[in-house]
Amino acid sequence: MHDPLIRSRAVALVRSGVTNADVARLLDVPPGTVSYWTHIDRTASGTAPGIRPRPCPRCDGCDLDEAAYSYLLGLYLGDGYIVQHAQHRAPVLAITCGNAWPGLMDACEAAMRSVFPGNSVHRRRKTGCADVKLSSKHLTCLFPQHGPGRKHERPIALEPWQQRIVRAHPWEFVRGLIHSDGSRVINWTTRTIAGQPKRYEYPRYFFTNTSDDIIRLYTDTLDSLGVAWKHLRQRRRAQTISVARRASVALMDTHVGPKF
Repeated sequence: MHDPLIRSRAVALVRSGVTNADVARLLDVPPGTVSYWTHIDRTASGTAPGIRPRPCPRCDGCDLDEAAYSYLLGLYLGDGYIVQHAQHRAPVLAITCGNAWPGLMDACEAAMRSVFPGNSVHRRRKTGCADVKLSSKHLTCLFPQHGPGRKHERPIALEPWQQRIVRAHPWEFVRGLIHSDGSRVINWTTRTIAGQPKRYEYPRYFFTNTSDDIIRLYTDTLDSLGVAWKHLRQRRRAQTISVARRASVALMDTHVGPKF
């Protein structure tokens, strides 16, 4: 281990233009150590070779795939989270997807690549699911709902620019919410016709979330689309919204569909 003061002086000398070899001779430190310190310093400041700052739609005004963003926003509000690891220079966005829906993982990854072109996306396998992940210094620019604690324990409100995007692409937002915290199920019942029991099946959509604000964002968007919904009575803290009327289910089937 080297004295932190020696490391700080070495980094300062390199920053001033002194070569790594000269710094190593001056401070009697192995050249490889000076190179490592220099690499860590440049990586932290974003000036390492090969690291180029990527433009941000919010900071730099570059183009944003708004349809993909609306879908990704729904996924984030449902099953996503942002975390900043101490050893990483940028926060990480992760969307948890069940292994039963590989198509959902593909759709999530495609949305991430569209919203953050040039950023690498990968999947971290876990028991029964996978986290689709990417890192970017601009995550909190595009997802200002991030904050300390769980989403249902803090206020969740869309910024005016996000509201505009959701109004322009409401079905993508609903699809993201359903694909994260929702489902399409088949209910059934029996009726007696001409003395014979007959089974009838009918599809329904459910969306369950513990955040009152996220529930309201979902139902407000359904209202704007003319989709009828109702609350299910439950004793648990989480709320479930049901879409069961035939015409509304048909709309959902056209624009959302089941997970795949």
